[in-house]
Amino acid sequence: MHDFQRDFIDFMLDVGVLTFGDFTTKSGRKTPYFVNTGLYRSGMQMATLGRAYADAIEASFPGGFDVLFGPAYKGIPLVVAVSMAFAERGREVEFCFNRKEAKDHGEGGVIVGRKLRDGDRVLIVEDVTTAGTSIRETVPVLRAAAKVELAGLIVSVNRMERGTTDQTALDELAAEFAMPTRSIVDLDEILEHLGDRLGDEDRGRIVAYRERYGAAVS
Repeated sequence: MHDFQRDFIDFMLDVGVLTFGDFTTKSGRKTPYFVNTGLYRSGMQMATLGRAYADAIEASFPGGFDVLFGPAYKGIPLVVAVSMAFAERGREVEFCFNRKEAKDHGEGGVIVGRKLRDGDRVLIVEDVTTAGTSIRETVPVLRAAAKVELAGLIVSVNRMERGTTDQTALDELAAEFAMPTRSIVDLDEILEHLGDRLGDEDRGRIVAYRERYGAAVS
């Protein structure tokens, strides 16, 4: 693991985004841990989050990209935070995001921010993808705006569980849209970093959950 990944895991724990207990995911699965990105709530937290994404993007997408895209709604503050993190490093990175409903006055349209152009390499920034639904809704929006290339998808945490097949949701999306998919950290890295800090009971429940819903990661 990189240092930025270890720091990110500690950061999620410190702000209460990563917790252990009894939860139900959007897909209806009972899970012993939860990543609630809706709990990021301050400027300092968003600055830290943006830097973590920027670190992961620099490490995982050496081929580069032209513009960041944040799917509404949680992806909107993410692309802002990431672009600001790159600005701190002296790199100008443009971003855009979508409205849930098209605007029929003013500038109109669905895309807000950087206007997409033919040939743009678009990197999608999302929080956590379990089934891949939001990405499957996002790609048609991008392709309707211009003849873009999908530079990839970056999420904060890869839960490493099956999507609609025996693969992880990230691997399914990678195959479906012929794009690289990456995460800042995955579940194995979280468990490795926490070590003895994670009690035997919580670790055992996570192992059991993985045995039931887990998928191999390519």
